[in-house]
Amino acid sequence: MRNPDVGAALGEPLVVALLAKWLTVSYILCGLYAWWRRPESRFGPLMVAAGFANFVSTLSWTTNDVTFTLGQALDLLPPVLFMHVFLAFPSGHLRDSFERALVASAYVAAVALQVTRMTFGGFFGPHNLLEITANEDAALLTLRVALLTMSAFCLAAVGVLLLRRRGRRALRRSRVLLVDAFAVGLVMIALLYISAAFDGPAVRQIRWATFATLGLAPLVFLAALLKARLDRSSVGDLFLELHSEPAPGDLRDALARALRDPSLQLAYWLPDYECYADLQGQPVELEDLDGRAITLIDRDGEHVAALIHDPALQDEPELLDSVQAAAGIALENGRLHAELQARLEELRGSRARIVEAAQNERQLLERNLHDGAQQRLIALSLNLSLLKGRVDGDPKIATGIDQARREIAASLNELREIARGIHPAVVSGHGLAVALEQLAARSPVPVDSRVEIDGRLPEQLELAAYYVVSESLTNIAKHAQATTARIDVAKENGELVLEIVDDGIGGADSERGSGLRGLADRVEALNGRLRVWTPRGGGTRVRAEIPCR
Repeated sequence: MRNPDVGAALGEPLVVALLAKWLTVSYILCGLYAWWRRPESRFGPLMVAAGFANFVSTLSWTTNDVTFTLGQALDLLPPVLFMHVFLAFPSGHLRDSFERALVASAYVAAVALQVTRMTFGGFFGPHNLLEITANEDAALLTLRVALLTMSAFCLAAVGVLLLRRRGRRALRRSRVLLVDAFAVGLVMIALLYISAAFDGPAVRQIRWATFATLGLAPLVFLAALLKARLDRSSVGDLFLELHSEPAPGDLRDALARALRDPSLQLAYWLPDYECYADLQGQPVELEDLDGRAITLIDRDGEHVAALIHDPALQDEPELLDSVQAAAGIALENGRLHAELQARLEELRGSRARIVEAAQNERQLLERNLHDGAQQRLIALSLNLSLLKGRVDGDPKIATGIDQARREIAASLNELREIARGIHPAVVSGHGLAVALEQLAARSPVPVDSRVEIDGRLPEQLELAAYYVVSESLTNIAKHAQATTARIDVAKENGELVLEIVDDGIGGADSERGSGLRGLADRVEALNGRLRVWTPRGGGTRVRAEIPCR
């Protein structure tokens, strides 16, 4: 950090020496603490190396030729180590190939440019052992190139830090403060070198400010370490919450509070399905979570769950480990709940497929009746009409033919009713509103109908609604002894809501009667709900709520 050529402008030796010693001591001590707290991380040793390199550079203040030459040769190395420390926080690893190339290039440039400069001499004090020829102009030019090059590396590192800062969430404000402190330190180094390269008027003041800023960085880092340790005390609160056996839905909230991450999500491993799922049993693809970090949780050597969280939490592995250990049993319970929901979802899907297959079969049967038996009966009736025209003078034969035609007409009507019950073609052709109007018109009990639907709905939904109304009106006619009935159909809050009410004797049994139970299956297959209120002597009320999605 010291450049003897501009030594007169760099401030009082005692103040500078004290600041330099502070840099050395603070980085080494904080690095040792970080090394002790997180022995698996390279960050602590890196901080120690930065402090030691700063000490080696101060050897340029000695009067011994060897130590003087060594200190001068490594004079530009400490800023590169500071840059390396700032970019490698908190794991000690650089994050991508660009950062690795940037730091490696800075190391090479720091040593190569300083050694090249030393070959041209221009130093005062002890003998420079690397001097080959005395050329003050070349030495000054090389010095300026070296200082400006180091400034460029520092500013590039500032750009990297600012890009990282944009990805930090507000809940990680302590991390953002660290990034800001690191960025300010690098900016101060760059300003110092640029000012020194061109003999700026405020080199001394900038140098002091640079030392002060770099000296504060390890303190900010130490405060962050202590805060992380205090944050882990929130695991105690998590233990208390888990002791009360929270519901699986509340477990996520408890973990989010302990980790200070409101965006936290949980995905549970379902071994029978070999996939992750949320609490509702819906599959979760961990590969599709851009911008999120994933921590897998095992229990007794088996997958249990995955935490999907803010990537900044990866900087606090102890906190993550503590939360995982505390929540192990609760997560296992949550996994069982998610597995149950997945099985229920599978059951719903299976029931929906059964209902759909049955409906397809009914539609095929209705079509066969319409195109087969009904058409043959119609053709037979026409043939009998033609035959009657050929038979003259025999009233008995004519009467017999008329009777046969009446029987055929009655059979046609019965077939049409059967076909309509098997599959109401009017629903497919004209929609639910028209189909319900026809049901109300054919009902033997007077029906007050109110249908408020705009446009068509999905056919499965319309068919389910039709059968609910049709079966209810049939039950009213057969069992209710009602004098009036009312149908209300409307869309409310994204659901199709049907109500069929009568003034009969009540007492319908939705469990023992196959008709209402079948309607409930059909409605529930569409994620809907069917309820029946049937007090004795108070009429019956059937209400179906079916999502319109």
